[in-house]
Amino acid sequence: MDQPIKRHSPLALLGALCLFLSTIEYLIPKPLPFIRIGIANIPIMLAIDLFPFSSFLLLVMLKVIGQAILTGSLFSYVFLFSLGGTLTSALGMFVLRRLIGKNNISFIGIGLVGAILSNGVQIGLAWLFIFGPSAQFIAPPLLLLGFITGLLLGIFCQNFSEHSLWYKRALQEHHHDTP
Repeated sequence: MDQPIKRHSPLALLGALCLFLSTIEYLIPKPLPFIRIGIANIPIMLAIDLFPFSSFLLLVMLKVIGQAILTGSLFSYVFLFSLGGTLTSALGMFVLRRLIGKNNISFIGIGLVGAILSNGVQIGLAWLFIFGPSAQFIAPPLLLLGFITGLLLGIFCQNFSEHSLWYKRALQEHHHDTP
């Protein structure tokens, strides 16, 4: 197989998975428009160990913009919440995993950090643009839900990374291709 195609196949697969999971997540009823379970972040979390920063960021932007197109929220405040929360959590998870190392922080820890960062940014944006000081009332349930979903997504990613032959092969190929 041609090297550029082979190198980008995991990125394309995880990008498609982000869009698929975004579509599934869109079908789940939400009490507020910007509250999501976050299952579309699973490919983002798994990509942390697979890609260099530029490819990782491309995947994050594909997820955010693709999700906004799928949900019809590209030119709305919901997009701003998604962009702010996803970028902050993705960057935080990526930097933390690279600084501390994957042997010192599991996907469970990464999932919890990502959820808290995302929710923190969303609460800040809600304070600034929608609710003002009343945002303090949505903070506790949003943070609790984020903690629970971050934990569950982290457990899933940890289990997947330990048992998936595809993921193990992709990691080996990535580390073989990097200089």
